[in-house]
Amino acid sequence: MEQSADYIRTCYDAVAREYAERFVGELRHKPLDRELLSRLATEVSDRGEVCDLGCGPGQTTAYLHGCEVDVCGLDISAENLREATRLHPGVVFEQGDMLALPRADGTIAGVVAFYAIVHFSPAQLRRALAEMYRVLRPGGRLLLAFHAGEGAVHVDEFLGRPVTLDFAYFRPAAVADELAGAGFANVEVIERDPYPDVEYPSRRAYVFASKPELGAVSELAENRSAVQD
Repeated sequence: MEQSADYIRTCYDAVAREYAERFVGELRHKPLDRELLSRLATEVSDRGEVCDLGCGPGQTTAYLHGCEVDVCGLDISAENLREATRLHPGVVFEQGDMLALPRADGTIAGVVAFYAIVHFSPAQLRRALAEMYRVLRPGGRLLLAFHAGEGAVHVDEFLGRPVTLDFAYFRPAAVADELAGAGFANVEVIERDPYPDVEYPSRRAYVFASKPELGAVSELAENRSAVQD
């Protein structure tokens, strides 16, 4: 399964209004999601910009903005961003691809990606995590949310539209391993059961991680070199 960026953009452009109507208010019914976003906001407070990747209609971006975070919502779909801007005036949104983030190396204090990896193959996930690591500054924080499990769900209709998509599940331990392989440290996995009558009935996983401080990166590189020698 590999769905290109252009294909995903086209699909979400087609369902943007329906997607906004369905998901823009979802955080009201998800206390753990709010708690974890608030924790991330506290950890990056006054440290710089946070990018909310795959922001869709902007519900997580707006929540972080309400926590007084310097946040920008980023999405590949121009129509999603049109809905986000309409629904959340005063919040910053821009178009961009998670596989080629429009930020310079080491410039972001935090990255949030809530269910933004659901259309990635394992190779695309690895590339996305490498991009997140690249743009984070040393000490920067990452928070991922995704459907926990294995395999994928295929649909030929999405939100009442004839849209064909695959939604991937990921094993939390495998994502933690990928994060470590990308260079992240302090990987912490949190899981929960789905909220009944609120969301799709899949188990949910959240992963916090950090880009090591400069001294820690140097020490890690020295340790790896010593092992190789």
